[in-house]
Amino acid sequence: MAPFHLTAGTLGYALTFGAIGFGFGAVLEMGGFGDTRKLAAQFYLRDMTVLKVMFTGIIVAAVLIAGASTLGLLDMSRVWVNPTYLWPGIVGGLVMGVGFIIGGFCPGTSVVAASTLKIDGMVFLLGALFGVYLFGETVSSFEPFFLSSYMGRFTLDQWLGVPMNVAVLLVVAAALLLFWGAELLERHFGRGEPWSAIAARPRSAGKLAGAAVLVAASLVLVVRGQPTPSQRWAWTPADVKRSVDDRSMFVHPAEVVALRKDINVATVVLDLRDEHDFNLFHVGGARRVDPEALLRPEQYQRLLDQPASTVTFLVGNGEAAALDAWKALKAVGVANLYVVEGGVNHWLELYPVPDCVAERTAPAAGDALAYRFAYATGDTEPSAWPELESSRGFRRACDAGVSRGEDGHHSGESAWPVYAFTKHVKLQTKAAVKGGCG
Repeated sequence: MAPFHLTAGTLGYALTFGAIGFGFGAVLEMGGFGDTRKLAAQFYLRDMTVLKVMFTGIIVAAVLIAGASTLGLLDMSRVWVNPTYLWPGIVGGLVMGVGFIIGGFCPGTSVVAASTLKIDGMVFLLGALFGVYLFGETVSSFEPFFLSSYMGRFTLDQWLGVPMNVAVLLVVAAALLLFWGAELLERHFGRGEPWSAIAARPRSAGKLAGAAVLVAASLVLVVRGQPTPSQRWAWTPADVKRSVDDRSMFVHPAEVVALRKDINVATVVLDLRDEHDFNLFHVGGARRVDPEALLRPEQYQRLLDQPASTVTFLVGNGEAAALDAWKALKAVGVANLYVVEGGVNHWLELYPVPDCVAERTAPAAGDALAYRFAYATGDTEPSAWPELESSRGFRRACDAGVSRGEDGHHSGESAWPVYAFTKHVKLQTKAAVKGGCG
């Protein structure tokens, strides 16, 4: 949302993330993270610098990211979050922890040590690279476990069932409590002070001031809350808004049909109509969703987690309701999202049901259905599946005295018409840009 558009492979991209990487490495070195003795002391409760530095980075970044999202400077949906594989993640964390204790480094700190020509850092880094190679060569033997307990993009606010800004406040409070406990542990195990002589409060006024600033900033974020869909739409880039004016986000039904035939593309049709109209007729395989429920985080998160080869189509009786939902979902970052041009009314014009099943009424007002059905058909009519070979004839099951072939079709049946359309669907992919100590 902010005026920072960095494209992978460009000079600006390389310089920006190169500077961040060098800065991160410099901070680790200045914090003493290139020394195995300092890192290993963490596990003996003598020196808690690792916990304090890392958690300080976590909570400061959390407050800044949540603040940028609240002010509309950052689109959180475009921030890469590693997918959660619960049990493999737990096992991997334990393996890395054991390696950390034995070797004295994590992968990131070994790079810092190696860059300052420390021999133990170089040896550890070579061992880490060999471990990566060994993992790549053997992962197929335990791939079912490696890909098990998949939870997608799963964050603390989802786990706790609270707004993101509330989750940030809780993380800040937990970190400050850990800092306080770490100070006590350092003084007892690191400096040998008896528990009776240790004051139960930090000695530094600067630490108290820093903690107060973080808590105050978190409280402001909680009060302000995350932006509403209408606010997010106001901050949406101009090219996205322009696609409404030039109607490039509206897709002709014939293009939907063509994509449903394409084995390289997965299509999802979300029907935003009420249950009555949905039961009368809907596109084959469509899923009915309530427009308001669709905008809940747990609902649109599913759309954010879809594979890059998935295209989602929103459909109503007309276009109004689907367009409103499209704007709200695009504002939270849902990619490969389109609206079916003309809705179900236009679909039935191109792929009609028999006259004895439904007849066209007067032009529908707003998003009303422009057809009167004799009975509910759901997606059982061939016009719901025009991409299937078995539906390419016009069945007239309710007609009397009509000559039929052995397959139950009209004799002399004709295939669905082939309609010309301008291709609007363009698949967008997301690239993962990741980093960190591990």
